[in-house]
Amino acid sequence: MITILFGPPGGGKGTQAAHITERFGLPHVSTGEMLRDEAARGSELGNEVEPIMAEGRLVPDDLIVRVIEARLSQPDAARGALLDGFPRTVPQAEALDAMLRRRHRQVDLVLCLDVPEDVLIQRLLGRAREEGRPDDNLETIRTRLDVYHRDTAPVLDHYRKAGARIETVDGHAGVDEVTRRIYTAMDRLTGSAA
Repeated sequence: MITILFGPPGGGKGTQAAHITERFGLPHVSTGEMLRDEAARGSELGNEVEPIMAEGRLVPDDLIVRVIEARLSQPDAARGALLDGFPRTVPQAEALDAMLRRRHRQVDLVLCLDVPEDVLIQRLLGRAREEGRPDDNLETIRTRLDVYHRDTAPVLDHYRKAGARIETVDGHAGVDEVTRRIYTAMDRLTGSAA
């Protein structure tokens, strides 16, 4: 089962991904974590993407598609994966769809976390203080949210038009309640007991 965990920066995707992967046994494929790890290691890819990420811009499609394709080819993703932070643009979604079709797979579910923008900003500023993440200052946060609205939000329409199953979850509720709602949506798709 290929599931996309979709939503704005600070929407709670990372928090919920941990619960989903534990419950459903799907590997968590987080492009943000993968790219930050590459940057921290100083790899060739990391050196290429670090300045882009530091400015809050999107990593070019060709780079990110290569990273995701390699990850989905690993054995633990044979049953499916939880994609977090990808696709972020309609061309990325189209590239993902084409790649999955070649493997006789498809996006089975898009879980969309819906959170008010003022809450997102406060969450991201709090995370910057707690985790010391340099990419979470107010200017970069505003840039990231602008990029999300301009480039990423249309991905949801792409999957809606493609007929993918989309479940919107109120991400402003408490963590446990958001988790419960996600489980319910995924259980309906997989036929598991709630």
